[in-house]
Amino acid sequence: MWLLAVLILVPLIEIGLFIEIGGALGLWPTLALILVTAALGAGLMRAQGFAAMMKMRDATERGEDPRGPLAEGAMILVAGALMLTPGFFTDALGLMFLLPPVRHAVIAWAGPRLAARATAHRAGGATRREAPISAEYEVIDEAEPRGESGWTRPPGPRPESRDGPRPGPRDG
Repeated sequence: MWLLAVLILVPLIEIGLFIEIGGALGLWPTLALILVTAALGAGLMRAQGFAAMMKMRDATERGEDPRGPLAEGAMILVAGALMLTPGFFTDALGLMFLLPPVRHAVIAWAGPRLAARATAHRAGGATRREAPISAEYEVIDEAEPRGESGWTRPPGPRPESRDGPRPGPRDG
């Protein structure tokens, strides 16, 4: 239900801001401002995303838990998507998510809630098996010759066609 509210409210807020800012600045300065914020967002996302990727790589090389840098990288990706979306409200949200203190606060708030939700999902039995799976099988001796099918070919030279020899996978 909250997603429906977001999908309705965000465009309404954006339309209102376009009307107000466009009325104050004019059409072309408003469009230029939208393009500048998109370019700024792309640049900031690239720089901070690269830094987050380096932190994640360093954490895994040291044998530490990479969840923190991974969460920061995800937040940077969301921030970049918000800043690339045309609009002043989404640009403001994206810029806020690019600020490290805001990012850390959102991760600290959302992290335990997402972890609890993931744990509850796992405990529900979606990924847990109570009993072993039994199956019937037949042991195939690799020394036995296999029949020819459309999917397998017997070992040895490849047959030639009317056009001459066909190149094999190693003939490249």
